[in-house]
Amino acid sequence: MDGHTDPDDNPRMQRDSRTLRASTLVALAFGPLAALAPGQTVTVDAAGGIRRWHAVTLTLTGPASAETAPTNPFLDLRMQVTFQHRATALRYVVPGYFAADGRAADTGADAGDRWRAHLSPDHTGAWDYTISFRAGAGVAVDANPTAGTALAPFDGTRGSFTVLETDKGGRDLRGRGRLRYVGAHHLQFADGGWFLKVGADSPENLLAYDDFDNTPNTGSLRKSWAPHLGDWQTGDPTWGNGRGKGLIGALNYLASEQLSAVSFLTYSYNGDDKNVFPYRDPTVRTRMDCSKLDQWGIVLAHAGRVGLFLHFKTQETENDQDMDGGALGTERILYYRELVARYAHLLALNWNLGEENSNTTAQRQQFARWFHDHDPYRHPVVVHTFPADKSNVYTPLLGSGSTLAGASLQSGAGGVFADTLEWVDKSRNAGRPWVCANDEQGPANVGVMPDSADPQHDAIRQQVLWGNLLAGGAGIECYFGYAFAHSDLTCNDFRSRDLWWDQCRHAKSLFLDHRVPFHAMRNADARVDRGHCLANADYHVVYLPAGGVAQLDLRATSGTFDVLWFDPRGGGALQVGATPSVTGGAWRSLGAAPREPTRDWAILVRRSGPAATVVRYGAGCPGTAALVPALATAGVPALGAHAFAIRIEQARPAAAVVFALGDTRLGLPLAGGCTLLADGILVPSTTDYAGRASLPLPVPFDVGLLGAKLCCSGAVEDPAGAYLGLLAFADAVEVRLGF
Repeated sequence: MDGHTDPDDNPRMQRDSRTLRASTLVALAFGPLAALAPGQTVTVDAAGGIRRWHAVTLTLTGPASAETAPTNPFLDLRMQVTFQHRATALRYVVPGYFAADGRAADTGADAGDRWRAHLSPDHTGAWDYTISFRAGAGVAVDANPTAGTALAPFDGTRGSFTVLETDKGGRDLRGRGRLRYVGAHHLQFADGGWFLKVGADSPENLLAYDDFDNTPNTGSLRKSWAPHLGDWQTGDPTWGNGRGKGLIGALNYLASEQLSAVSFLTYSYNGDDKNVFPYRDPTVRTRMDCSKLDQWGIVLAHAGRVGLFLHFKTQETENDQDMDGGALGTERILYYRELVARYAHLLALNWNLGEENSNTTAQRQQFARWFHDHDPYRHPVVVHTFPADKSNVYTPLLGSGSTLAGASLQSGAGGVFADTLEWVDKSRNAGRPWVCANDEQGPANVGVMPDSADPQHDAIRQQVLWGNLLAGGAGIECYFGYAFAHSDLTCNDFRSRDLWWDQCRHAKSLFLDHRVPFHAMRNADARVDRGHCLANADYHVVYLPAGGVAQLDLRATSGTFDVLWFDPRGGGALQVGATPSVTGGAWRSLGAAPREPTRDWAILVRRSGPAATVVRYGAGCPGTAALVPALATAGVPALGAHAFAIRIEQARPAAAVVFALGDTRLGLPLAGGCTLLADGILVPSTTDYAGRASLPLPVPFDVGLLGAKLCCSGAVEDPAGAYLGLLAFADAVEVRLGF
């Protein structure tokens, strides 16, 4: 030994010149603080303007403090901000946090006088805010709103701001809105669309990254993400002196493969990796690292901009007793609070209570309840456990009284279908349907092998990817094992599985690109004589792992169904096999595949309808009078049930859009309070917080309301009788009927 201490292995030695010391720190005492300067400033801002679904950041110039201050700014001071939308009275109570100098990601500061809170507003228009700022021992982990002592002059500060409509689209989640648990087996975006998860579960130590401050290199497991430097694009974020390009590029690559999720631990100290933690010192779990957490935030926000769902794994089995001996105490509540304060405004995420969790049932229930009560957006909470422990862990968490939204399943590859189906069915029967994703595939040493070891990925595709989807699951994340290069701990290049990501993309495309209503379908294996089947009355997806000719039970239905084949290995367009269509009333053969009859195939069997009829109207559309005749002359068919969708985009607010089916009329404003007007049907008197209404119409119908954009889709039993009318001028209208 040469006596040299590597700062990589000593987190406390990594601050050096990046740290601003607290030499001018104002000493805080509990109780009245008349000695503090009476003036403070509050700014409310967002990159690109204050817009719906964008991260709106409120920054208070408040009491000076530091990560090491005698009065702990994370524990003994508490800022909370109540944001309220003026028109609807919708209210969010958002925890705030100590942000050092307000530029800590770039400066490495651990001291300053900036305090922050984030909002992702779901309505346009005026919002008001009120700041609560209190001091007292442990006040940050006290749920009592009057705990501690009000801290003047900051407590009670009020203000307002105006939110404009989002200007984003494409993969950027700010164009879709918040992803929420809605009491179904799949999550739903605020725009009405449904989510399928295909993404990376590994490496679990994604955040063990060279460019994050205060990140050690224990076990030489820290990453550079250098293979993805070329995936960083001009305009993408960095911090400091151009740091962060490797990991930002890695997320860009996943997005380029059309994946939809990425997973990571936020606490791996004492675990397999030991390098990921939010603290200044991982043995002192009440003092956060401001610069590192801001840098994490830059990366996680970018993930949303490129369309990636965030799977927060809050702990793992090796360290799930670290905080408060496994209980819900000061350390754990503070940890959860900091995660929520800094990242809950992001639009698509879940909180995982622990990988291979070994806490007690009572503790898991308390953890889930804490997130339910304190995450202002109520993002879904899930839990992961060992394959053999599913029944013991999950069963007590089922039921309508549970605050758990799903199961993060670990299964042997061959057991994915059965495990997914079991917990989909058990949760639905217990009264609270779970979102069931397969997030870890066995054997533990193998998982999803790199392309160099398994270029075809046949078994994992057939058993895991399609097994979960056909059981009614919410999708998968891919675990990399430990027996190959770029493992669950050592992966530094997502292109190690480039061929595999293609197959994930193909599976997602079948359901999303062809508007298959997977969220309204259930496993129906009894309807086929081989393979698996996901079905409702009008759609069947049949998967044949070993090919062959399948028989489908259509005895309970009538009409004609198209039989279209999809290649799960190579993707592409739907194809016609030996049997182009079948009729209801009996068991029917689906015929032979277009080629390679012994390979795996997916078959989409859907009720026949005409090719999509698209009617477009330009600026100055005079509304109902012109729209209804135009629909009539477009030759809208009257055969069976057909899907329809309408999209309205306008440059100025409109009074309302009216839909009528037979004698049923429904009115929805495009802005404001989202009041519902209806005749002849029972309609809920209010919409949910996203302004989205699900209405008990005589036919399946779902309306997604997004400011000046209205997207609606459903099934109409008699399309020729459907009436779609506008009560305002619109710049563009598109009506689509059929498939």
